[in-house]
Amino acid sequence: MMNSSVNDIRWRRYWDRQADAYDRRMALVERRFFAGSRPWLCGQASGDTLEVAVGTGMNLAHYPEGVRLTGVEWSAAMLAVARRRAETLGRAADLRQGDARALTFPDESFDTVVCTFSLCGISDERAALEEMARVLRPGGLLLLADHVASSSWPLRMGQRLVDLFSVPTAGEHYCRRPLIGVREMGFAVERHERFKLDVIERIAARKPAAG
Repeated sequence: MMNSSVNDIRWRRYWDRQADAYDRRMALVERRFFAGSRPWLCGQASGDTLEVAVGTGMNLAHYPEGVRLTGVEWSAAMLAVARRRAETLGRAADLRQGDARALTFPDESFDTVVCTFSLCGISDERAALEEMARVLRPGGLLLLADHVASSSWPLRMGQRLVDLFSVPTAGEHYCRRPLIGVREMGFAVERHERFKLDVIERIAARKPAAG
């Protein structure tokens, strides 16, 4: 098996190559499948907010005024695009390079944690979810959106076939369900929507309060 650090270098280079064309390449998918999800999630953020896998900063325009935003992204090239977007929007944000599976922030640092359409591309989804939970304050809000395994078994079978090619070539998983991990961590799901043949799912879940 390939060493994980070698894999990390490979995927960082992959996303660095995607950075300049990413927004153009995703435009149709955004309109057809993701429309409304970014404002739905980001509009619920408040206080000290962390966005995990900020990418090119496509969420930046959707955060309310008053949110104190920090973002992490492990591709330096994607991060550079996000920083340019933040400057253009006049959005104050601390955007830094980092790994979703090993966040550098202390425990209970944020009121809100956001991750959109990115868990599908993180090699260890559970590690990333656990890190999001760790840095979230008791009673804090976890906001997730992603493409997931469909509830329709014929479509789900098709997704499994796609995974055979997409996982080794692009690190993209089509059969995950972050909601399962969120519930296993004891979060209370406050809002949950699933649509587009149940392939798109968005979640607002509350971390248990201390004590």
